[in-house]
Amino acid sequence: MRQWMIALLLTFIALPSSAEQFQNIKDVEVHYSAFNSTFLTPQVARSYKLTRNGYSAILNISVLDTSSLGKPAVEAKVSGNVRSLLGNIRNLEFSEIKEGEAIYYLAEFPINNEEDLIFDIDVNAGNKGAGKVKFTQKFYVEE
Repeated sequence: MRQWMIALLLTFIALPSSAEQFQNIKDVEVHYSAFNSTFLTPQVARSYKLTRNGYSAILNISVLDTSSLGKPAVEAKVSGNVRSLLGNIRNLEFSEIKEGEAIYYLAEFPINNEEDLIFDIDVNAGNKGAGKVKFTQKFYVEE
């Protein structure tokens, strides 16, 4: 399983600068990255039971404790939705992935070509912090 995690992390390193987006909420740093599912290798997609095609994308959320040395990952309740500019709303179903000390929350969603999507995510890490993360991103279909 460690090989899959390394492959997943390498995938995130190869993403554009938007992969380093984060927002501080009280004592946590919420990192978020949305990308086309074809960025995943077929093996990583299979191991996490994710759809890999040009018409689906993945949202990755990780929550880090800024009040602790080394900013370790912390568990959180993550929920939210994604909305198109036409007002179509899709609820996101997050899966928690734990690999060693890393914790990720992954949700997949369908995309259309040149579609701007608005993400509205609720993150609740208990006493460490709770709040909303909102961002917009454009997606391109890969055929």
